[in-house]
Amino acid sequence: MEERQYDLIFICRPDTPEADVDKVITTLEHVAAEKGGKIEKTEKWGRKRMAYRVAKLREGFFVYMVVRSSHGEVVKELERRLKVAEPVIKYLTVRLDEELKRQEKLKRHRERRAARRPRKAAPAPMQPSSPVPGGEPAAAAS
Repeated sequence: MEERQYDLIFICRPDTPEADVDKVITTLEHVAAEKGGKIEKTEKWGRKRMAYRVAKLREGFFVYMVVRSSHGEVVKELERRLKVAEPVIKYLTVRLDEELKRQEKLKRHRERRAARRPRKAAPAPMQPSSPVPGGEPAAAAS
């Protein structure tokens, strides 16, 4: 089975101490390694205002992770852990590898079409226009 890439974003309560957020991150990294996955990147985006209320809160502490795995069990377990974690109020996991494959395929298709298409010659630079009656060129008359 091929390796898949996922984006995982979760939101913690805004009043959660950073030590607790780090504890949740460490737990997720440990679970991913245990199940055969790998967390490539972790970014703490910090406290941000949300577009709408979640659990009667207007703000949250956002954390972004990139996860690579060849087993779907890794994502299921990470989501299960996030669901029962006390500070976490919302999470979202998105599979990215399908979209990346689609973009690469479109890029190759465009390149092949561009290679088949003959290139048009660039238009020749414009020659200065003929003088206007009165002796001055058209560009200089003002």
